[in-house]
Amino acid sequence: MDDGIIIAIVAVACVFVVFPALVLHYITLWRRQKTLEPSDERMLEDLWRSAKAMERRIETLESLVERDTERRPRRDRADDDDENWRN
Repeated sequence: MDDGIIIAIVAVACVFVVFPALVLHYITLWRRQKTLEPSDERMLEDLWRSAKAMERRIETLESLVERDTERRPRRDRADDDDENWRN
């Protein structure tokens, strides 16, 4: 009978103490990992700067190509299209 009481006490302790403590432990670990590390923040900042620089370069290239197509006479563009089609 003493063995049955000890098993019951251990089972109740596991259900009401150990299991909630384990759940709370992993919840706090999960919340801690949701925040960014300083190195991650620096990496994201560098990526953002690189993306902005690339965006400026692309806009510059697009404006240069647009100006070039506006300056070329239509006849030259038509001749180039015919040559590209033949090749």
